[in-house]
Amino acid sequence: MRKQKKMMLGCLSTAGLLAASAALTQPPTGPMSFFVTSVGLGKGGDLGGLEGADAHCQTLAEAAGHGNRTWRAYLSTQGEGAVNARDRIGPGPWFNAQGTRIAANVDELHSDAHRLSVFTALDEQGRRIPGSGYAPNRHDILTGSRPDGTAYPPGEDMTCNNWASSSDNGAKARVGHHDFAAWNSAHDSRGCSQQALISTGGDGLFYCFALPEQ
Repeated sequence: MRKQKKMMLGCLSTAGLLAASAALTQPPTGPMSFFVTSVGLGKGGDLGGLEGADAHCQTLAEAAGHGNRTWRAYLSTQGEGAVNARDRIGPGPWFNAQGTRIAANVDELHSDAHRLSVFTALDEQGRRIPGSGYAPNRHDILTGSRPDGTAYPPGEDMTCNNWASSSDNGAKARVGHHDFAAWNSAHDSRGCSQQALISTGGDGLFYCFALPEQ
């Protein structure tokens, strides 16, 4: 009987340790502070600049019941007064519509430790965005950014003329893949028209992040 009790206590102790370990490794959950736009603005890379892109994030968030936060598009610009996408989105942490944490802070977001994938990079309604293997494929996400979230230097256009052009005449954008590790910088688009973005596997979608609540 004593031996049996010892075995039971040992099992309970092991179970407790496993539960504690699971609690430590399980990332926290939180209210939505990140999403991929379910739709673009329909004008290719012409988003109305950063202001227009931010407004689109805010509109979609409000429609999904999360308009009490200030939302910013994850987009860089080039040239005089260039803006780094990583500097626009606050310090984190960020959670998707299902409460899953995608990154704890800016450095984690731009490292191999981020948790962005086709299963977590959801739109504002909590729906998956079709990626590779789907028809149509919409995994090209506009960012205009380098892998570390910073802007490209002046010269070669990587931002559809700072998100004001829908031309295919020398204009293009850097895009990321929401369903792969290169979530913010995978390749260049073929142009900035809506059709050019679609032809390379996109739809004029971009990432939105909420700033910290005041």
